[in-house]
Amino acid sequence: MVEGRAIARTLRLFFGALCFSPMLAAALTVQDDRHQAVELARPAQRIVSLLPSLTETVCALGACNRLVGVDRYSNWPASVNTLPRLGGGIDPNIEAIVAARPDLVLLAGSTRGVERLQSLGLTVLQLEPRTHEDTERVLHTVAAALGLPRSESERVWREIEAGVKAAAQSLTPAARAQRVYVEVSPAPYGASESSFIGETLRRLGVGNILPAAMGPFPKVNPEFVVRAQPDAILIGDSSRASMVQRPGWAQLPALRDQRVCAFPQTQADILVRPGPRLAEAAQLMVQCLNRTAALPHKAQP
Repeated sequence: MVEGRAIARTLRLFFGALCFSPMLAAALTVQDDRHQAVELARPAQRIVSLLPSLTETVCALGACNRLVGVDRYSNWPASVNTLPRLGGGIDPNIEAIVAARPDLVLLAGSTRGVERLQSLGLTVLQLEPRTHEDTERVLHTVAAALGLPRSESERVWREIEAGVKAAAQSLTPAARAQRVYVEVSPAPYGASESSFIGETLRRLGVGNILPAAMGPFPKVNPEFVVRAQPDAILIGDSSRASMVQRPGWAQLPALRDQRVCAFPQTQADILVRPGPRLAEAAQLMVQCLNRTAALPHKAQP
């Protein structure tokens, strides 16, 4: 009897494993940003990601091990740095992508070569988060393509939301009173109120000198910043050297009083990617703004 029960239990475990095996899972359909239904024969097991925020989304859902190739800019978590680099949005390496034998290619709506990839029989899912709402939607869509229950992506999103709220609560009143300029590249391009970075600032209760009407990431006339007189400036290290060369910037109170946060590349990546590290981005902003608000304002020479 004992032996019979053991055999029965083994069979239940075996057949139960088969039922939950991704190899035998039923086909599924997800919708991409083109509002097109993308059909997968089974949950994706071999994934190529050509956008850093999508790479990070896959990993945030605990599926880094399913990635078989990424774009040249994906660098988080550290484990993705061992994966083949397959080009980028403007120059995907079609041959290398095909050679990776993916059952799903994740890429942005602006990525080139989509039709070519599809003509070669690859399943393509175009997703490009641009807002907090987009980030949540993409998280749910990727989870569905992975065959994960929606409760898993909801759990991850709750953690992100909780992190953003905690960051907002740690901002001092003086820091919240500041008006800021956020630069995303040294052209210079800034992040306006309509960008996801601007949305994060709004959720922190902080003012942005670039109005939504300028578009999410407008090219900024340096004189506009001089006229706006931001209380604090957030930039990447790549912009540090060029700032003081811009007309009138050397006299900006924010520069004179050292109320500038120049983020190293690893932190700048967090700030400019609308993905699962939104809460970390909010915390970086708060740490910067709490520091700049505490600095004394020097007298005008």
